[in-house]
Amino acid sequence: MQTHNAKRVEIIIEAPLEHRLTDAIVAAGVTGFTILPVLGGSGRSGQWSRDGQVSVAGGMVAVVCIVRPERVDHLLDAAFKVVERHIGVVSVTDCQVLRAERF
Repeated sequence: MQTHNAKRVEIIIEAPLEHRLTDAIVAAGVTGFTILPVLGGSGRSGQWSRDGQVSVAGGMVAVVCIVRPERVDHLLDAAFKVVERHIGVVSVTDCQVLRAERF
């Protein structure tokens, strides 16, 4: 089966910024993404968990996009304008997709 090169961009950001980030991603021309709840983790500030929180406002979400390699810089520029002043992690990895026309 033939595969095609793509980039997987994962952005972990504070839940209240989810819509601002997804609006920026859509404005950058990204046609698809997935949003996942982040249940907990550990970072520079130590361990944290959503356990016991009254709302999702104190939580984090992961926004995952798969794009063609030539579109990744435009996506990152748009996303970083949202992420740069907030808690968040952005990662980019190489991946392979089966149906390139969907990206």
